[in-house]
Amino acid sequence: MASPAFLFVVLLSLISSPLLLKPAVAENEGQDPGLVMNFYRDSCPQAEDIVKEQVKLLYKRHKNTAFSWLRNIFHDCAVESCDASLLLDSTRRTLSEKETDRSFGLRNFRYLDTIKEAVERECPGVVSCSDILVLSARDGIVALGGPYIPLKTGRRDGRRSRSDVIEQYLPDHNESISVVLDRFGAMGIDTPGVVALLGAHSVGRTHCVKLVHRLYPEVSPELNPDHVEHMLHKCPDSIPDPKAVQYVRNDRGTPMVLDNNYYRNILDNKGLLIVDHQLAYDPRTRPFVKKMAKSQDYFFKEFGRAIAILSENNPLTGSKGEIRKQCSVANKLH
Repeated sequence: MASPAFLFVVLLSLISSPLLLKPAVAENEGQDPGLVMNFYRDSCPQAEDIVKEQVKLLYKRHKNTAFSWLRNIFHDCAVESCDASLLLDSTRRTLSEKETDRSFGLRNFRYLDTIKEAVERECPGVVSCSDILVLSARDGIVALGGPYIPLKTGRRDGRRSRSDVIEQYLPDHNESISVVLDRFGAMGIDTPGVVALLGAHSVGRTHCVKLVHRLYPEVSPELNPDHVEHMLHKCPDSIPDPKAVQYVRNDRGTPMVLDNNYYRNILDNKGLLIVDHQLAYDPRTRPFVKKMAKSQDYFFKEFGRAIAILSENNPLTGSKGEIRKQCSVANKLH
């Protein structure tokens, strides 16, 4: 029979064994954390500040960049996934999303490249183009006088553009309000959220080619006659010259400010697009239009909530996708 002293020595050697001292692997170690606030806290602490500073600099030089940031998040995130597929160039085999008819008027993609280059100088190969797209939208909204919306990061970039499925996901301004509600509803955005998102029409402009059908051959009867005169002045041709930049400001009162003036305009039949008119008069959406027309705080609250949901639509995270070196080209083609 072994002595107590010998048993004590054996027990001590087992306790000291590297196998026993090795800490247990955490259950969630190596798992995909998904989207989180301040995802780059450790890997690139300055990332969000760099994006914010670049957005401010670009907005100071080119005011219309802020409209582009806002449109980008809608056109990218609403089409299957928030993965910067919008930013990819066409290839010999595929037409890119940004070069389709549905993306008419989208521009300033080169400035996203400027932001990406600034981030790359600080942290090469760390921050995704999809996160830069989302963060620039957040900071562009602030530049336009809108609310600051805390948004999560941790997205990775897709490797292909999805021009062939745009029509399945992206609501068109000529479609019924039912289709618009259904498309956004599929992303988890409810009716007040949809009404708030369309408040983005408070800023920017609508090209004449998108609204001449409401003026020619006959003026749509629901349009405010006082506004029709202005629209006809800005869009004098039934078939606008594609090379001419002819447009009408979405909001003549505060065209550079994201505010609730849009809702007062559409209640006064001054909406430029068919969807604007439907939003104001459909019984499902009209109560929220009236509420947002009265309260900018309510508009901002619902707008922020809807943008956050939109920005989290089916992202690529963890080991999915890639971190593009250049936002317009997938890495395998870089």
